[in-house]
Amino acid sequence: MNSLSWGILGTGRIAGIFAKQLSQSKTGKLVAVGSRSQASADRFTAEYRVARSHGNYEALLADSQVQAVYIATPHSLHAEWCLKAAAAGKHILCEKPLTLNHAEALAVVDAARRHDIFLMEAFMYRCHPQTAKLIELLREKVIGEVRVIHASFGFHRDFNPEARLFKNALAGGGILDVGCYTTSMSRLVAGIATGKPFAEPVEVKGCGHFAPSGVDTWATASLKFPGDILAALATSIEVQQHNTLRIHGSNGSIFVPAPWAQVHDGTTTRLFVERRGEAQQEIVVELAQPAYAIEADHVAAYIEHRQAPAMSWDDSLGNMQTLDRWRKSIGLIYESEKAAGIVL
Repeated sequence: MNSLSWGILGTGRIAGIFAKQLSQSKTGKLVAVGSRSQASADRFTAEYRVARSHGNYEALLADSQVQAVYIATPHSLHAEWCLKAAAAGKHILCEKPLTLNHAEALAVVDAARRHDIFLMEAFMYRCHPQTAKLIELLREKVIGEVRVIHASFGFHRDFNPEARLFKNALAGGGILDVGCYTTSMSRLVAGIATGKPFAEPVEVKGCGHFAPSGVDTWATASLKFPGDILAALATSIEVQQHNTLRIHGSNGSIFVPAPWAQVHDGTTTRLFVERRGEAQQEIVVELAQPAYAIEADHVAAYIEHRQAPAMSWDDSLGNMQTLDRWRKSIGLIYESEKAAGIVL
């Protein structure tokens, strides 16, 4: 497995989690961080003991010691800095969602192909042993044929028009922030159930509630997949939800209490299987590393392939298209998209 020298582009909360857990990976070493200000970069390097700090993103991309970058900026900046990182010859792990929309995602994937660099959207749960176990159970058809998927991911924050989550200019709202997990998971489950790595919905219908700033604060979606597999999704930034996954089949169900790899301590996770007429079965998945360390090692393992099976380019493009359809269904188009003439 290749070793990788990482740079982190951004110094927010998620950047800190990645920096902390990268130290427990088998392949990765954090060598630099870039921020929009030198003061912020210096604070980050002091807290996480990083060798070099850069007061702007361009300097991080110019750092010859950095082989791969973890892009941890607000959503609205993902496409811009993916394109610039690719042009600089850096391998890319970009926080979800990959971009704001399918059109931007196409441009980013094209840049990765042209510049011959690795690119993966950072859905860390896709690299997780728990997800591998779930896929195994679905392939074995332990609950028969998959019929209905219920996936939720939501939390409560008080409304603040200046906060990233509620700011239209930063592409805030629940659908892009955590609803993307539910679309990604439902596409994965429906795909495995039909013998493919992922599936695209044939129907997407959504409902949502908007903040005064024009972003979605809670939203739901109904998806229909080939094989008449149905999915009910829910997301929010102003409503605390259970954040679980339930998969109902022709002969039972699977319940995943923490599907999004929320267990950060690197110990154990659990899945529960109920088959018709049988007692509930608890399946324990032992973890040697926390989620982001596993994700970093997954990047290193597939760096030469330029994309990884956990979240391939086509998978990311399909997920962005599904998110576009969800947003279109509730009438959510960001002001920056309107200005650019983007049509969902």
